[in-house]
Amino acid sequence: MQENISELRLAVIGAGHGGRAMAADLAARGYRVNLYNRTPEHIEAIRVRGGIELQFEEDQHVFGPLEVVSSNIEKVLDGVQLIMVVVPASAHTDIAQLCAPYLVDGQIVVLNPGRTGGALAFRKTLLDCGCTADVIIGEAETLLFASRALGPAEARIFRRKNTVPVAALPATRTNAMLEVLSEVYPQFVAAPNVLYTSLNNMGAVFHPVLALLNAGWIERTQGDFQFYMDGVTQSTAQMLEVIDRERVTVAAALGVRAQTALEWLAAAYSATGDNLYEAMHDNPGYRGIMAPRSLRHRYIFEDVPFSLVPIVELGRRFGVNVWAMDSMIRLACVIHRTDYYHRGRTLESMGLTGLSLGEITNLVNHGSIDPPRAEFEGSSSVKEEVIS
Repeated sequence: MQENISELRLAVIGAGHGGRAMAADLAARGYRVNLYNRTPEHIEAIRVRGGIELQFEEDQHVFGPLEVVSSNIEKVLDGVQLIMVVVPASAHTDIAQLCAPYLVDGQIVVLNPGRTGGALAFRKTLLDCGCTADVIIGEAETLLFASRALGPAEARIFRRKNTVPVAALPATRTNAMLEVLSEVYPQFVAAPNVLYTSLNNMGAVFHPVLALLNAGWIERTQGDFQFYMDGVTQSTAQMLEVIDRERVTVAAALGVRAQTALEWLAAAYSATGDNLYEAMHDNPGYRGIMAPRSLRHRYIFEDVPFSLVPIVELGRRFGVNVWAMDSMIRLACVIHRTDYYHRGRTLESMGLTGLSLGEITNLVNHGSIDPPRAEFEGSSSVKEEVIS
């Protein structure tokens, strides 16, 4: 493949389904890519082979040679300009803590995706760790690919989304982030701010509901069915629509015009229908994606505490009835015998405790809870925080 000769150096953090596919795709197109995973054994085959074989179609294979494959975060971050974090949201805080001592001025960190409140939580963790590097922190609304790891050093991309909105924190730095990011993936487009990327989190809608309402089938067959084709029935799709309405209502309470799930499927996959049942079955990108093999899966342990819980927290803070989301969270708590409200991403962990709507808006747009100085001084300049 090797079509690119850019000098841009990248790090991909995480060697799961998405991270492995992204690292291989970027490397196969000629970018200089480092890959990090905290468990050395998980990436040993990739290290020995020197890269990852990537499959697009049954008969289309490319090889992505990687420069550094390591569980040493300092080594992986050294000399890179763009850091693509592709890990479950449950690991965002840990990754921020690991990166904090080694980040340097000018680097860009993008969460792929941030789920809900990811950039806010990442920023707060860096501040808590005393990181003073002038880095841009951003989050994507969703993962660019539908992908799966196929073996120790193999991955497959089923489908690329048409567009994926991204935003930096604060929004005043989104254009600077996109100048670099759009070189590697022109599918990334600017969102107004991270409230938009966080509240257009479709994983919050699709993943927990389908996993929890298909729990018996998953356990009985160990996931031997197509998750989005077989798992989306008329009744499960109806629950998806209720959850989606609550998400859109929470977004509206925060001044965000969120896409409906129907609008998102049309924009991301060109999949259409009169309702979610029809649109999801119209999406070829979902075909062939099998269900989780067990209920100990990120669709629950990631998307419940780091997608649903922060949306419910925001909804309750601003007076929105979120009973359906609450029912899914409580069902997950019972099945996993844990308190996801306690373990999840809260207003406190996002740095939003006690903030008014105006203060939250100022924070995501300008990096401070105070109104930008331009409003008082007639100046067009906005002073940003060291960590954005």
